[in-house]
Amino acid sequence: MYKLEEIMTASPVIPVIVIDDIDDAVPIANALVMGGLRVLEITLRTECALEAISLIKRMVPGAIVGAGTIITPEDLLNAVEVGSDFLVSPGSTTELIDAALAQNVPLLPGVSTPSEAMVLLARGMTHLKFFPAQAAGGIPMLKSIAGPLPQIKFCPTGGISEKNASDFLALPNVLCVGGTWMLDKTIIAAKDWSSIECKARAAVKL
Repeated sequence: MYKLEEIMTASPVIPVIVIDDIDDAVPIANALVMGGLRVLEITLRTECALEAISLIKRMVPGAIVGAGTIITPEDLLNAVEVGSDFLVSPGSTTELIDAALAQNVPLLPGVSTPSEAMVLLARGMTHLKFFPAQAAGGIPMLKSIAGPLPQIKFCPTGGISEKNASDFLALPNVLCVGGTWMLDKTIIAAKDWSSIECKARAAVKL
């Protein structure tokens, strides 16, 4: 089982992927991994998301495949059942954290305030998602949190782009960022997998 530190330091960007067509799952994942982005977050926002995770796990060597938009313990169990290497949630509830700890599965829970971060720190969780990053205060907020809570490491997601990603990555309490800019819908619709690979290669250099 991967540890969150290992997952968050495998590459500077975790692509946040919405799979609308199951036939696109493996080609998208292959393009991202070939470009150097091994850690992939498949969001549970579409009916084929769980199937996509299972397919990518089997068909894309080297991929570290996570399930995003984990909201309930049922989501968590379903994601674990199809072989997810890690889980990502937009926020946290007591029930969700209890389920993650019971399953001993790497969960990156979302927070947007120091109080939320402290609650999770009290449960032994030091690797968190900062969401929605830009709307919740962005870089100034992360700098402020770093002072009293230097032991917490973040993956900011939400409003992160190719233009501002490197500014977030420069912060000492940021290990990686989550983003979608390498997954333009028009590129996916055109099945232009080489462009996704090219964008992934650029993201690795941030």
